[in-house]
Amino acid sequence: MPDMRQRVRPKTLANARALRQALTASEQKLWAHLRARQLEGFKFRRQHPIGRFIADFCCLASHLIVEVDGDSHVERPEYDAARTAWLEGQGFRVIRFTNADVQQRLEAVLEAILAACEEGSDSAPLL
Repeated sequence: MPDMRQRVRPKTLANARALRQALTASEQKLWAHLRARQLEGFKFRRQHPIGRFIADFCCLASHLIVEVDGDSHVERPEYDAARTAWLEGQGFRVIRFTNADVQQRLEAVLEAILAACEEGSDSAPLL
């Protein structure tokens, strides 16, 4: 179970707030389907700070982080691997999709996210 009492740096919190205002087109498209418990009642947060990192989307009930990777992630696989390892060490499962996945195969992405939510859920989502 993730420890949600972990300290979030003020700079990280400020960055998360700024990122919420500057979602990429793919993040906006996915958020339109995750917000307001639209995915079978699972609640997601966008640009959610966890420790020193900011998760693109996070479902706390199922300990799931969803990352939407753009071209910049191709250039930094070591950073992403270390970040994922740290988040998994905090009890989260991290799944990644590319911008192209979200833009071209949205239904498959949503199905994969739902399956991961159901797999990691402590209990049924609130409706």
